[in-house]
Amino acid sequence: MKLYRFLSGPDDSSFCHKVTMALNQGWQLHGSPAYAFDPETRMMRCGQSVVKDVDGQDYRPEMKLSDY
Repeated sequence: MKLYRFLSGPDDSSFCHKVTMALNQGWQLHGSPAYAFDPETRMMRCGQSVVKDVDGQDYRPEMKLSDY
């Protein structure tokens, strides 16, 4: 099965750590990162899509993707 996640967070080191953790858990970057201004918080936000292939499992909508 192929899994997809979109990671997002503030433009600070916590976002970099979130992406780094996903990469170390076997996720791969998918596409270009996103960067946008959040007018409510007046902060920049980052986003990055990641994908992962998991053998021997079937997709179920109730599964928690971050567990893989």
